[in-house]
Amino acid sequence: MKIAIISLTERGRQYSAALGSVLARHAVQRYCFASHTDDPAISFSSLSALTADLFRQYDALIFLCACGIAVRMIAPHLRSKVTDPAVFAADDSGQFVIPLVSGHLGGANALAKEIAALTGAQAVITTATDAGGAFSPDCFAMQNDLLIGDMQAAKAIAAAVLDGETIGFHSDYPFDTLPPELSDRPDLRIGIAVSADESCKPFPVTLQLTPRNLIAGIGCKRGTDSGTIANAVKHACNAAGVSDDRIHAVATVDRKADEAGLLQFCAERKLSLHTYSAEELMRVQGDFSSSAFVMQTVGADNICERSAVLCSGGMLILRKTAANGVTVAIAEKPVHLTFERKNDPCSMLSDSDAETVKA
Repeated sequence: MKIAIISLTERGRQYSAALGSVLARHAVQRYCFASHTDDPAISFSSLSALTADLFRQYDALIFLCACGIAVRMIAPHLRSKVTDPAVFAADDSGQFVIPLVSGHLGGANALAKEIAALTGAQAVITTATDAGGAFSPDCFAMQNDLLIGDMQAAKAIAAAVLDGETIGFHSDYPFDTLPPELSDRPDLRIGIAVSADESCKPFPVTLQLTPRNLIAGIGCKRGTDSGTIANAVKHACNAAGVSDDRIHAVATVDRKADEAGLLQFCAERKLSLHTYSAEELMRVQGDFSSSAFVMQTVGADNICERSAVLCSGGMLILRKTAANGVTVAIAEKPVHLTFERKNDPCSMLSDSDAETVKA
């Protein structure tokens, strides 16, 4: 995650430095009030101006101050739990860390547990499904990389779970054993449908969740800008009859690992970029388009189709398309849904970090 840590006091500055150190696996930037700062941190003089500047730039904001201050700072910028970053308040002595918004979809609850495990602070989790250990549609969607089609339906599902109502479940994809709150009975009032078909609404009140499981294989001329790449991907998705919101990652040849336009496109869409050598691409089995020019230039006869299939582990749903010097192919990654509830704070850490905490 891209995390901003914001401190106001001298004690907060010291804690922010310690917190930044233990969160080293994330991309952390510290911001300290001008009268209590240090060289690695960026100093500021107006907390409201800083918050306005950072709110859409970071995945998470950690305010080392009173909850009331943090709430007043973020209030003008809140839009939706789908788009708002995770926001925390933590006291500057490191006793408590409190997720304020985007607990599930933004990952605030999970990150709070990670901070607690690494620092000894207490994570104060107040979302009802977490506090009661119940099924959460938000968490299920996040864990399985599913797009939420209707936030009102998601809220209705969460409320029904807390009321003890059985929730229906339909899926076009294989899944693990259902938790006790869910049932595959078709006669229930409210339920979840995991499907790429927008018309799939098997319950009177249906929350549709769509897998974000598409890989865009991309090839492009050197110097192609991000807007041209974005337009080519949009055009390819339209041709395939899928939403570009379902793109999970981008794949290409390793010679494009430093391509500025491609890197900017991935950064803007928060997509990971996977690169492969020509030898790796040529070992991929399948029926692919072939270009003698690309073979001579790169060492592989096709970049977009082969890289999409290799990255996805699945099948092409759209063969190579070409526009304005950009080639795009789309492959679908297999989906298997899990309902595992990650209550152990160490489940959010790497194996080595977890062992350090437990020791």
